[in-house]
Amino acid sequence: MKVFSYLVIMSIFSLPAISQNNKSRKLDELVSAYASQGKFNGSVLVAQRGEILLKKGYGIRNSSKNSKNDSATVFQIASITKQFTAVIILRLVELNKMSLSDRLSKYYSGFPNGDSITIENLLTHTSGIHNFTEDDTSIVETDEGRMIPYLRKLRPDFAPGTSWHYSNSGYVLLGYIIQKVSGMSYWQAVRSFIFTPLHMNNSGFDFTHLLSNEKAMGYDQLNDSVQQPANATDSTVPFAAGSIYSTVGDMYKWHRALQEYKIVGGHLMERAYTPCTQHNYGFGWQIDSVFGKKMVSHSGSISGFGSNFARIVSDDVCIVMLSNISGSTFELTHLTDKLLAVLYDKPYQIPVKRTPVKLAESVLNRYVGTYEIDTIHVIIDMTVENGVLIARPHQGPTAVMVAMDERRFYIENDNEVEIAFDLDASQKVKGVEIFQNGTKRYAKKIK
Repeated sequence: MKVFSYLVIMSIFSLPAISQNNKSRKLDELVSAYASQGKFNGSVLVAQRGEILLKKGYGIRNSSKNSKNDSATVFQIASITKQFTAVIILRLVELNKMSLSDRLSKYYSGFPNGDSITIENLLTHTSGIHNFTEDDTSIVETDEGRMIPYLRKLRPDFAPGTSWHYSNSGYVLLGYIIQKVSGMSYWQAVRSFIFTPLHMNNSGFDFTHLLSNEKAMGYDQLNDSVQQPANATDSTVPFAAGSIYSTVGDMYKWHRALQEYKIVGGHLMERAYTPCTQHNYGFGWQIDSVFGKKMVSHSGSISGFGSNFARIVSDDVCIVMLSNISGSTFELTHLTDKLLAVLYDKPYQIPVKRTPVKLAESVLNRYVGTYEIDTIHVIIDMTVENGVLIARPHQGPTAVMVAMDERRFYIENDNEVEIAFDLDASQKVKGVEIFQNGTKRYAKKIK
């Protein structure tokens, strides 16, 4: 009897470990599927409630050296830098060295609307200062003496606080303001307030001149037939808006410090996680919800690199995704959503390799018409244009449909969305079944 009781007790205590091991396996299986299809190349860390469930590299670190990504690979994190800049601003506010209501004109004169633009406007992208990276790609190296006069000349997009537009210009200015207030260079301030106390020993700024065997090569294209390195970006250009490099391990140290309010107290961090009235953006964080939970995150994109960093503070969830391929941010955010589905036991799909087929236009014309998903009140027009089947929702993006056979298709830029046309005995189209993330919806043909 005592042996039976002991076994029951031990089995109860082992259940969480079994569950966590199962999640780790599923997480790795999911990322591996993306990597095997060329949809992810980089390093990942997934943690929940203080336990790291996945910390691993996938794909190529440097093709010329035949090295593979691992958990220690160093990547540029691009615009995730903004949350570090924001936290230093908040720390200086805590130290009573500045205020969120300070005007830009207090630090730099001559800016249009400078007497109205606040530090908070700069943090939330509501300053109206035009984003210089949308227009000027000729800046290859700069400093405060050259950048401030350049930014002063930019025509404002709107009056401060009246709208929202993502602006690297605003965060570059915040970096220069940090220098004025702290008496340190921006680089020194980040190291002093964050990197050094948190032992983020693999993080820094001047990625171009970094000498490390763990450094990832950035690529514009990377596959079996093409390995095209990307042009490097000098750290002085993105500056406080996107110059930091790091590893998944160091980013987890950053998460832990934020969870435990080691740098800035809870009151100000809650303000950082609160969206401004014009958009779902706080102080260096995009604010969203997933599975009924508040998620704070930020992605990044720079020549040769993409990144995504997502946290659910209430559940101590952290996902770090770093890639060394240009333009990879969409896939990273898409994969992040699926990793969260694994953590919260929600449906998700593992991508499978699709083999497209070419159909005669006469076959495609059979599917032309208007369809309705009545459960969510969505109308979709199906048309054939230049021999291609096109889906046009009345509200939503147009999708190119790629055939797998005469009845089944997938969306060209998201092959995980599959549709199958529903035919009656006489081969007349009745509707279409839409499969996505483990769910199925039906759209009835209405004309």
